[in-house]
Amino acid sequence: MENLLETYGEGTVLFALGGIVGLVFGAAAYQSKFCLRAATIEVAQGRFGSRLSIWLIAFCAAVFGVQFSIAMGWLSVADARQLANVGSLSGAIIGGLMFGIGMVLARGCASRLLVLSGTGNLRALVTGLVLTVVAQASLSGVLAPARIYLSGLWSIQGGSARDMLALIGLNATGAATLAGICFVGALIFAARKQVPVSQYGAAVIVGLAVAGGWVGTYQIAQASFEVVSITSVTFTGPSADTLMALVTEPSVPMGFGLGLVPGVFIGAATAAALTSGLRIQRFGQDTPMERYLIGAFLMGFGSMLAGGCAVGAGMSGGAIFSLTAWVAVGCMWIGAMGAQLVLEKPQVVAA
Repeated sequence: MENLLETYGEGTVLFALGGIVGLVFGAAAYQSKFCLRAATIEVAQGRFGSRLSIWLIAFCAAVFGVQFSIAMGWLSVADARQLANVGSLSGAIIGGLMFGIGMVLARGCASRLLVLSGTGNLRALVTGLVLTVVAQASLSGVLAPARIYLSGLWSIQGGSARDMLALIGLNATGAATLAGICFVGALIFAARKQVPVSQYGAAVIVGLAVAGGWVGTYQIAQASFEVVSITSVTFTGPSADTLMALVTEPSVPMGFGLGLVPGVFIGAATAAALTSGLRIQRFGQDTPMERYLIGAFLMGFGSMLAGGCAVGAGMSGGAIFSLTAWVAVGCMWIGAMGAQLVLEKPQVVAA
């Protein structure tokens, strides 16, 4: 690792790692049909089926991979922003609810929109671009004051106060063991629902890609003389950074997020091409643009408020047992299921 960093520099190595993780995640997410929105809809409808099993497999694989790596000494997440920095429980709650509602309206979370964009879905591409612009406005633009105000309603200190394992007195070995048991249970659940092996096998890879991001960036940080932030798969922030860098900077600074976003797009596009899944899809009568745009706005603002998207908070943050991440993803589930129930409510026709 030291030789790689000395030869190519931290930015280039991080970019390459992000690209590799993105390629793997994108192809596996496409093959597995990994989607938090689809899982929440199944639960809202009282069905516990294949989409739920896919999400559970990916989530448990991510948690197991991360906690096993910590137990083996390959990873330390003490300096991860989801644990070390001051967090916001009000942001996690409000932002999580907003994001959950938004992903139902837009028919996909940030990661799913990026994956679908790679298959030729123009609805997902436009929605993802709007989401990215709103996220940037929420981070440092016109929406930033509202985000800061809502985040400040209920803040929480970093360190042990945000570490769920520290709060409950469980170490990484115990967490990995529990995650492994849940992982086996999720596999059995998928098998009983007759989910194809190729599909839930790809879901395992989705989860391990998240673990790979954490381990890879940590190893680079340990070998580098520069300060390198350890991170993993997340989409809203890196998408916003990538877009703004492309439109405002003559040269784009290399980094993990800059490699991740195009990597996911290319990985999904390649997997779709190999399975004859490339197909142009546009807005239509049954897919009104206004619904997608509202969903994009809610997800863009909600993800920045919650500290991450369905993958950034729900998978990457959840795998390191960040309290705010678990609260955020729980609220995403609540928001999404509530929105789905409202949309499915029979309309009363006036006489």
